[in-house]
Amino acid sequence: MTGYLTRQMSGFSATYRRELGAYFATPMAYVFLAVFLLALGLFTWEAGRFFDTGVADLQPFFVWHPWLYMIFLPALAMRLWADEKASGTDELLLSLPLGIPGLVLGKLMAAWTVAAAGLLLTLPMWASVNFLGSPDNTAIALAYFVSLLMAGAYLSIGAAVSALTGSQVTSFVISVVIAFVFTAAGWPLVLSTVQSLFGTGFADIVARFSFITQFEGAQRGVLELRAVAYFLGFTATFVFLNCLWASRQRLG
Repeated sequence: MTGYLTRQMSGFSATYRRELGAYFATPMAYVFLAVFLLALGLFTWEAGRFFDTGVADLQPFFVWHPWLYMIFLPALAMRLWADEKASGTDELLLSLPLGIPGLVLGKLMAAWTVAAAGLLLTLPMWASVNFLGSPDNTAIALAYFVSLLMAGAYLSIGAAVSALTGSQVTSFVISVVIAFVFTAAGWPLVLSTVQSLFGTGFADIVARFSFITQFEGAQRGVLELRAVAYFLGFTATFVFLNCLWASRQRLG
């Protein structure tokens, strides 16, 4: 069993280093980080009207995470497999005696690391609210943790679709549509429409699959194990699909 897992995960380390280096060898990672931080800052300070709340916490900051992740993270993940096809290295990569799960997780973790770097660069906002008042730092740390898990779920969508389509543009569009469905499912406007058409029970079921709904507890400083399990399970599901689609390419 141990030998089987070792074979399946072979190539993880090399793939991770290769993909992470590819992000920072081109302007992509730097452009992503700059635009992501700019958008997050604008939505927090301006759209979220941070200074009008009169409360020193990061609630206006975290509320925008699902909506910004929905756009930015598929853009970060769209190149993971489609770029291999565009450069003609996909056949060589998949012909190597490496486990598909190791390749899939290596690529996903590289993109996840870049996303984590983006979150890390927002720490001055955390320092700012501590300067302005006395926020609940435990709650903020919890929200950061669950936000990082949610980022992995969004990235897993983009990575899997990239392996399926082989086109960066197509991958981005499809990934955003899928991400929008799982994000907007918890939007009050959507829930009220579903409730009026199908009843409260069905609306509650739809809400449970929404990233917004699952992230709400963390925004309030509450650790909900169901939210952690949801994001990890969602990521695992799309990693599994990614492995299937990459295996299909290996088999031709």
